[in-house]
Amino acid sequence: MGSQGHGQVQRWQDRWWAVALLVLVVWVGIRLAFDGWSGWPGIVVGGILYAGFLTWYVMRRRRRDARAVGTDAARVPELERQIAKNGELPEDPAEQVAMVRLIRRREEKLRRNSWWAFPLLGLVLFGTPVLWFAAGNVAAGLWGVGFGAAFLGWMVWFNRRFVRRMAGMRQRIEGVGGGLVAGPVTGSVTGSVTRPAGGAEGVAPGAR
Repeated sequence: MGSQGHGQVQRWQDRWWAVALLVLVVWVGIRLAFDGWSGWPGIVVGGILYAGFLTWYVMRRRRRDARAVGTDAARVPELERQIAKNGELPEDPAEQVAMVRLIRRREEKLRRNSWWAFPLLGLVLFGTPVLWFAAGNVAAGLWGVGFGAAFLGWMVWFNRRFVRRMAGMRQRIEGVGGGLVAGPVTGSVTGSVTRPAGGAEGVAPGAR
């Protein structure tokens, strides 16, 4: 069971060591698949360094998000999951305010970074196979191109779906558009969310 409110237990997969372990396993698995077992000591050392850096970056981003939206760093992954699934709204009005602020923060970053993020990702995904082709490793190059195309396509699809669901979740809380009846968010993080009496929350068009 995940945490549904302040003070409850954080999911184990959201803890720093779980993030580091996942990155390490994925990194080592991919490198071994392409390079074989002969260089496994260097692959493991490189994986530890990469996992350490990426874990530090993820935890740092969570702390910054938490300060910006007015919640605990441990709650940020759970709020993101609820947004991505277009799930139930938090019962705590303060958490609803934090969720709207997190959505707006994500939307602003997507608008600001979209012009360079996907081109850079494409360069990383397809640049490495080009180096493999240049080194004469055709099999690894073909695998790299296939993986890069599949991963980039998945990222584009996931990004578009996440944008739709962020808009849908924000509309459910703020009550804007689509004939929704939930009242606008008011007050600070510790304030309240007002709703018209007798209303029911709807799902924004295109949120699913």
